[in-house]
Amino acid sequence: MDPALIALSVGAALASLFMAWVIGAGSSGATPFAPAVGANAIGTMRAALLVGVFGFAGAVTQGGNVSEAVGSGLVGGISLPVAGVILVLVLGAGLMAVGITTGIPIATAFTVTGAVIGVGLALGGTPVWAKYQQIGAVWLLTPFIGGGIAFAIASVLPRPGAPERYSVPVLAGLVGSVLVNVRFSFLGEGTAPGTVRGLGQRILSLDGTASAVAITGLAALAVAAVVWWDVGRDEQGGLRRVLLALGSLVAFSAGGSQVGLAVGPLLPLLDEVEMVSTTAVLVGGGFGMLVGSWTGAPRMIKSLSQDYSSLGPRRSISALVPSFLIAQLAVLLGVPVSFNEIVVSAIIGSGAAVGGRDAVDAEKILTTVGAWAGSFAVSFALAYAVAALAL
Repeated sequence: MDPALIALSVGAALASLFMAWVIGAGSSGATPFAPAVGANAIGTMRAALLVGVFGFAGAVTQGGNVSEAVGSGLVGGISLPVAGVILVLVLGAGLMAVGITTGIPIATAFTVTGAVIGVGLALGGTPVWAKYQQIGAVWLLTPFIGGGIAFAIASVLPRPGAPERYSVPVLAGLVGSVLVNVRFSFLGEGTAPGTVRGLGQRILSLDGTASAVAITGLAALAVAAVVWWDVGRDEQGGLRRVLLALGSLVAFSAGGSQVGLAVGPLLPLLDEVEMVSTTAVLVGGGFGMLVGSWTGAPRMIKSLSQDYSSLGPRRSISALVPSFLIAQLAVLLGVPVSFNEIVVSAIIGSGAAVGGRDAVDAEKILTTVGAWAGSFAVSFALAYAVAALAL
């Protein structure tokens, strides 16, 4: 291999590692446990530790779909050269670093997606309109769906007719039913990913829709029963444990989605470096995110937990349930999604359900929405201009 190409590839790998660190220190490291910290269910430093561990696990076991979409699904007819990959990662990481420094939750998915599209189009690639429509729909609908679900849940939980001993187990059962149908890279047959439900069907030698529904229902009932027992014997402690479990699942989902933003641009380069596997790249990206979560996430966790709304355990649970559902849908579709957008929208919806306007910082929300829109536009424009002039 050409020494110059090797040097550029090493540079791209280092840029990817830095991007993974920035993601861990920012969006994926801060948002999953921000509601739990806001509800005083866990300390900031412990939250950073846990989100790093679960984010790493999600990156390794679920990171393939989004990584492939970012690497080859955003621009047609072209594969980004090494210099283009470095440009994408440096721009994305730079904008995220600005967000971390200022405390503004800039959306990682918006910056990386904008940079990949900008560089690809500047180098002669063709737009992939179907994928853009899918991504745009997810980005546009996320605040309304996530915030709406969180608002609905938070409106029900405090009601006397829906005591926590029954309503929270129902929510936990819903999450459990989704979890057993989530695809993991190590559960399938051969190299294909698989689900816990599918593993159960193979063990029991069952097939078909009826057995799938039955296993999913039994899993939901089992989770709901455990939570019902726990909340019944210790309501406040049980709610905190449910909240921490949901935060862990959201952190896991964040790792599965966000690692693709760091390592996805590298995947087309693997054809030229055959000794490096996709799994190894995902492990490296997950490790970078883990270190970022441990070293840089506490500031953003504190910002999100305190600035958006005043949360208790019930509203925090209301925020994390839709966050988990939307995150897993994005992983399934292979859509790069912003965890700032997901969790912040859910926090706002859950806070508004109970506290109304007084529970939400309108100025902070407007700043955040502006950062979301601006991060894509600035990233796209800078990437297109630099690639057109220098590559």
